[in-house]
Amino acid sequence: MDDNNISRRKAISGLGLGLAAAVVAPVIQAHGSSNGNNADPEKLQDPTTKYPKPPFKGQSQPWPGLASQMEPKPDHGETSYKGSGRLKGRKALITGGDSGMGRAAAIAYAREGADVAINYLPAEEQDAKEVIALIKAEGRKALAIPGDLRDESFCKKLVDEAAKGLGGLDIIVNNAARQQTHPSVLDITTEQFDWTMKTNIYAPFWIIKAALPYLQPGSCIIGTTSEQATDPSADLYDYAQTKAATTNYVRSLAKQLAPKGIRVNGVAPGPIWTPLQVSGGATQEKLKNFGGQTPMGRPGQPVELASIYVQLAASDASYATGQVYGASGGFGMP
Repeated sequence: MDDNNISRRKAISGLGLGLAAAVVAPVIQAHGSSNGNNADPEKLQDPTTKYPKPPFKGQSQPWPGLASQMEPKPDHGETSYKGSGRLKGRKALITGGDSGMGRAAAIAYAREGADVAINYLPAEEQDAKEVIALIKAEGRKALAIPGDLRDESFCKKLVDEAAKGLGGLDIIVNNAARQQTHPSVLDITTEQFDWTMKTNIYAPFWIIKAALPYLQPGSCIIGTTSEQATDPSADLYDYAQTKAATTNYVRSLAKQLAPKGIRVNGVAPGPIWTPLQVSGGATQEKLKNFGGQTPMGRPGQPVELASIYVQLAASDASYATGQVYGASGGFGMP
């Protein structure tokens, strides 16, 4: 046999082995089996003892309340949420982004790589500044746009300013809400009823209409609904109605926008520790044992819903639309 042919075969064989090794090596390294820098596995945490349980201290704040003045302070993920780049380059507008689930979503979105605009009432400026600082700390754009969502013209201005400041929009989170407890329907004035309806139902309607021209295929809309939509409390007559309406607009709009490639979903929390509760959303008696009636025996923290908002916005959830994702401590709602 020709020695030259043998040499060529050896060279080609060696080249093939080298290429195979080059392909396999990054895979091995990616799985952490060869670099020796494996992170310690995350320890299991008992969800029933992970956060504070009732009884809670009696406390009251004027509407709309500040998370920074609650005791204990809610966990929105300020130090606990870890991102992984799932929303890199996305541009989100979140109403009620100063506290509660809106704040948790804003922090999570920024840590997942998104630029974020938040809306809030001027009285919530103290909380909003903290959120803006946290977003900027992740190297993302952060816009603070205060204003009252009961004003249709402001809702349009809000969307336009967010789109201009962020260079577009592809995630809309309608989260802001008004909740006030009333023992009887006779205690609710027309003005109060109108306030709740304008904030919880009209505002998302106005915002969605203003946002749709900006939304491209792959964009998403997320509404914050509630277990109140399916299991309403006797003292939340008006608020519960608005959450039933939110659940229905999510399911209706999802069908309308699916052919355009725009997904619409909802998040339905159970009892979550937010300023809504201490600023008139719950009686002092209910507040002291807030969340104690759940199978977990405690209220949820806003950060415990952050990953749901992320999942519904992420592109790998592309077949999920018209869905309502619950987190209610074991009640099984929605």
